[in-house]
Amino acid sequence: MQPLDEEEVLDLRIHGMSCTACATRIERAVGKLAGVSGVSVHYAAKSAYITYASGAVTPAVIIERIGQIGFQAIPHGRDEDAGSEIDALKLRVIAGSLLTLPLLWTMVHHYDLLRGIPVPAFIEEPILQLLLASVVQFFIGMPFYFGAYYALRERTANMDVLVAIGTTAAYVYSYISMMAGGALYFETSAVVITAVLGGKLLEAAASERAMKEGDGYASLQAKEAIVVRGGKSERIPLDRLRVGDQLIVEANGHLPADGIVADGEATLDESFLTGESGMVKRLAGDRVFAGTTVIGHPLRMQVLATGRGTLLSRIAAITRQAQATKSSIGRKVDRMAAVFVPVMMALSLATLALWLLWLNPGDWKTASIHALAVLLAACPCALGLAAPISLVLATGKLARRGIVLKEASALERLAQLNLIVLDKTGTLTEGKPAVTGVSALNGAPNGLLRLAAAAEERSQHPFAEAIRESARRAGLVVPASASHAAYPGKGIEALVEGKAVAVGNAGFAAERSWPIHRSLQGFAERKEEAGETVVYAFVDGVCAGAFALADSVKRTSKEAVEDLKREGIRVLLATGDHPSAAKKAAGLTGIRDVHASMLPDQKAALIRRLQGDGLVVAMAGDGWNDAPALAAADVGIAMGGGTEAALDAGDMTLLRSRLTGISEALQISRLTVRNIRQNLGFAFLYNAVVIPFAAVGGIEPWMAGTAMALSSVSVVGNALRLNGQMKRKLDRRLAA
Repeated sequence: MQPLDEEEVLDLRIHGMSCTACATRIERAVGKLAGVSGVSVHYAAKSAYITYASGAVTPAVIIERIGQIGFQAIPHGRDEDAGSEIDALKLRVIAGSLLTLPLLWTMVHHYDLLRGIPVPAFIEEPILQLLLASVVQFFIGMPFYFGAYYALRERTANMDVLVAIGTTAAYVYSYISMMAGGALYFETSAVVITAVLGGKLLEAAASERAMKEGDGYASLQAKEAIVVRGGKSERIPLDRLRVGDQLIVEANGHLPADGIVADGEATLDESFLTGESGMVKRLAGDRVFAGTTVIGHPLRMQVLATGRGTLLSRIAAITRQAQATKSSIGRKVDRMAAVFVPVMMALSLATLALWLLWLNPGDWKTASIHALAVLLAACPCALGLAAPISLVLATGKLARRGIVLKEASALERLAQLNLIVLDKTGTLTEGKPAVTGVSALNGAPNGLLRLAAAAEERSQHPFAEAIRESARRAGLVVPASASHAAYPGKGIEALVEGKAVAVGNAGFAAERSWPIHRSLQGFAERKEEAGETVVYAFVDGVCAGAFALADSVKRTSKEAVEDLKREGIRVLLATGDHPSAAKKAAGLTGIRDVHASMLPDQKAALIRRLQGDGLVVAMAGDGWNDAPALAAADVGIAMGGGTEAALDAGDMTLLRSRLTGISEALQISRLTVRNIRQNLGFAFLYNAVVIPFAAVGGIEPWMAGTAMALSSVSVVGNALRLNGQMKRKLDRRLAA
C-alpha cells in the first residue's frame, strides 16, 4: 500500500475551454480538493498537469470535479481524436454562416453602393428573420450559454459570459423592436456569434499548429512493432509488446521500445537524444532507445522497456510537464485576466449609461449597440495566449536538441542569467577518467587495486568507475563488499573481506585523523603538478596507498565557454578536485575564476553567496555529487551523459554532456522572453485601442467581436515566428 504522502502526477487533456479565464477556474476548483498540491492548466495546449497525494485523492475524483464545472478531462494518451473539437467548431461556423447570410442580405439596401442588389421579399419577413436568428442564438450559440452558466455558478466570468450577455441583449432588443413594429436588428446577434466562432476556429487551428511545432517527440513514436515469436514474425500494436521480446526494426523505421542490439551491428540516428545529426554505430549488447531511427539495414533487438517506461516517453512526459507549468510572466498575466472580464463588463455598463444619459439621452438602441461593442471587444484570450504558446515552441525546440526543460520558469530565469558555475568532472571534462598510476605501501599494486575496486562497487562517481575499470583490465577477481557508506565529494567506506576499506581525498582522511604516509607525498606532488587527481586508500584506518587519475577536457568545452562569455555570462569553475587539476582544466578552456577542493555543500554556499550579490546564477554538474548546488542555483543544469537518472536532477537536463547545449538554451530563452513581451505588448495595445474606439461608436458589435478573435490569432502568429528566429539563430551559431 502506498503512503498517503506519496505524490503522483495526472496529465490531462481538457475539452471545452473558451479562454484563459476557464483555465484559471479549473485551477481554482481542482486546487481546493484535499490532497492536490499543484495545478497548472494550459489554455493554449488544452491540457492540465496536476500533482496530488495518491492516498488522499484519486484521478477519478479530479476528473469528476473538472466535469462538475463544465469541462471534459481525458487522461493524456487516451484522447484518440484530438482534432474533434476543431471539427465541431468548423461545423458550427459553417452552419452559423449559412443562417446568418440571409440576415445580412436584408441589410444591403442600407448602403448606397449595394442598393442595386435585389432582396427577395420572403427574406424580409420578420418571422423568418426571427427563426434564423433564434437558431443561431440558441442552437449554434448554445455552448456559450453552457459555458456562461458554469462560470457564473462558480462566481467567475469568462469569454462565454461576455458573448452570451452581449448577444442575448442584442437579440432581445431586436425581438422587442419587432413586436413594436419597428426596425429589425436580428443580424447583429447572429453576425457576432458567427464572427466570434470564426475567430475561435482560426485561433484553435493556429494553436494546434503551435502545439505540433512544440511537440518534440510525437512523430518519433512508432505505431506498431514487428515481433518474432515462435520463429515467426508478426506486426503487433505497441501495447502488446513485452519485455524480453525479440523485434525486427525495418530500415528508416523508429525503434518502438528501449532495448539492446540482439546481434550484428546497426547504424542509428540518435539526434533526438543528442541534438546532433551524426550517425552512430551500435554493436550487439549496446543499449538502444525508442524513437531513434534505423539507417541502412534492419535491426534486430531485444526489448528492455516499453510504453511509459521508455526514455522517449519519460522525456516526452517531462516536456509536457514543462509546457503545462507557468513562468512568472504567465502567472502575472493570469492574475490580470482573472479581473479583466468583470472590469470590462463594468466598462460596458458605463458605456451604456454614458450614451443613454449624456451623449444621446433616451436612445436605447445606440447606447445598447455601443455597450455591446465594448463587451465583445474585450476578452483576455490574447493575453492568456501570449506566454504559453511561445513557451511550448521553445521547450519543443530544446527537446529536439537533446535539452529537456522541466519547468517554464527556468527558461525565464535562464534568460536573465549573469553567471554560471561549472563542475569539472563530467561537465568540463569527459567524465571518463582513467587510473594513471598506483602507489602501494605494502604489497603489490594489484592487491590494493582489488580492495579499492571492491569498496567502490556501488559508487556512481566517475573516479569509482575508473578504479573498477582498471581492476577489470588487470584481470583481477574483485571480492564482494558490504556496509557501504558514501560521502559525496569526499570518499567511500565499505567492508571487504572483513577489513574496513576506505577510498577518498586528502580532506576525507583529515576529517578522520588518518595520516597520509610521507612516502606518498612525492607521488602525489608529481601527479598533481601534471593536473591529475590523487585519492588515497586506507585499510582499517591505516594508509595503504594512493591512486592517480586523469580526465581529458571535452573537445567542445572551450567553445562553450567562449560562447557563454560572448553572451555576457561570467563563467566560474567549482570542483572538489585538487587545485592543480582544476587550474589545468580551467586553463585549457579559458576560465579564470577557479574554486577547488570544494565539498558539495560548499558549492551550494558559494552559489548562495553569489546570489546574495544580486546575480542570477546557474549551476551545471552531475545529479549526484552536485545535487545541493543544482538545487541552490536559480537554474540547475544536469549533465546527462546519456543516463536516464539525470532526468531526475536539476531544472534542465542535457541528455548528452555537451556544454554547448547551455549556450543554445540561453539563446533560445532570450528569444522566447522577447517574443512573449512582444505578444503581451500587442495584446495590451489591442485593448488600449479597440475598447475606447468601440465605446465612442467607432465600430459595430460584429466588428468588435471579430477583432477580439483575430487579436488571439495575431498573438499565435507572432509566437509561431519564434520557430524561424530560433532556427536562424542556431544556424548562424553553427556556421560561426
